Amino acid sequence: MNNTINQSIKFSKFHGAGNDFIMINATKEQILLSDELIYKMCDRRIGIGADGLILLMPSDNHDFKMKYYNCDGKESTFCGNGGRCIAAFAYDQKIINGTATYEAVDGIHNAKVSELSSNEYHVELTMRDILSYKLNDDSLLIDTGSPHYVKKVDDLENLDIINKGAAIRYDKSISADGVNVDFLLNKDGVIRIRTYERGVENETLACGTGVTASAIAASLWFGGDNIDIHTQIAKLNVRFRKENNTFRNVVLSGPATHVFDGIFIFAK
Repeated sequence: MNNTINQSIKFSKFHGAGNDFIMINATKEQILLSDELIYKMCDRRIGIGADGLILLMPSDNHDFKMKYYNCDGKESTFCGNGGRCIAAFAYDQKIINGTATYEAVDGIHNAKVSELSSNEYHVELTMRDILSYKLNDDSLLIDTGSPHYVKKVDDLENLDIINKGAAIRYDKSISADGVNVDFLLNKDGVIRIRTYERGVENETLACGTGVTASAIAASLWFGGDNIDIHTQIAKLNVRFRKENNTFRNVVLSGPATHVFDGIFIFAK
């Protein structure tokens, strides 16, 4: 006799500039997910497929709370594109009307959602103030909600992102806990990046905290306080107020797309 009990979870799939996430509304019921189940849901062959999974949870003092997991199933540090996408998801779920203040692992964020079409949004998101970092002529080590190592390069197209990214990500002399790695190219004033993300252990099409880190690096190396960053398939913007060697009122903005809704069925 088969005693397997099938359970199901409603979800939405969103992406921010190609950085994709499984979104689950947990505001009305507690949803407990194991590392193994999150890993399976995020798997691109046997699951839904995503760079990460995000729970939209209730908050006592704010509009909602964001809980983010990398696709390895582990709860992680802040995700900028995920942070933009969860605001769009909350808007889609009619939890917010267009502006939100919410809790995340790195503190409180403010978001503004503009609906462009039935599934396309533009989202502005406040990021943490940047008060310290380690700057060199061709690299920047910084925490923008997640730790990042920005490396200036002369060629992005032919760069071995996986091997070079992994070597820096696991270099204990850079960080004992590992870093995300952004390779930055400034060609004729156009700034492009490619990112290797820890937890995903691969290149992602975009990374919000990485875009923010790269914009800070670009400002320090080339100047400016309102900087466009081109990722693999989209353009994001970071603006801030620069005060001496600090960066305040940091805002990350760009597209967020509702891809589809579904029900994930699993055996318990």
